[in-house]
Amino acid sequence: MIMRTVRNQPRTTREDLVNYLKAAGTIVTKKTIGNTLRREGLKSCSARKVPLLKKAHIHARLKFANEHLNDSEDNWVKVLWSDETKMELFGINSTRRVWRRRNAAYDPKNTIPTVKHGGGNIMLWGCFSAKGTGQLHRIKGTMDGAMYRQILGENLLPSARALKMGRGWVFQHDNHPKHTAKATKEWLKKKHIKVLDLHSSLAFCRPI
Repeated sequence: MIMRTVRNQPRTTREDLVNYLKAAGTIVTKKTIGNTLRREGLKSCSARKVPLLKKAHIHARLKFANEHLNDSEDNWVKVLWSDETKMELFGINSTRRVWRRRNAAYDPKNTIPTVKHGGGNIMLWGCFSAKGTGQLHRIKGTMDGAMYRQILGENLLPSARALKMGRGWVFQHDNHPKHTAKATKEWLKKKHIKVLDLHSSLAFCRPI
């Protein structure tokens, strides 16, 4: 019963198991339960936090990875990655513990999906490549297409020069409407900036 319960719900606590067994007519201590689980190869660990993704996002990421599986390292060195993110100034730092085996840290049952929420925050735009990090820009107010293009003008090309990206470098941003707007595409084309082609379902996916 102990093993069946924690396999189905790894977040079950030893106290929960004591109560379940007591209701079934068996009296055991939390120490006995802990020893039993450890003998079966399980240990109590902090649940890993992972981005909350929809199935479409998961499939799109896998498809993108498979399509570029054989790309050379030189190809990726030429990519300048970018994104915007909200940084929480006050977050929830509590942890949850799960019973799991050594190599099962990222089994969905053993993780806690996270979303960006909490108290005060700041919005940032940043970029990086294999050669290092580019400029970081604080976004004030609500970012629209015009503001996004202004951010790129002030930060993208200077970052590419500072990182010595050289000729033929490729810019990456996701498929957010501000990124794919006609005016933004025209701006990138005018600046002769090649953009990494991403599947539409990768929009709004954040890195794991």
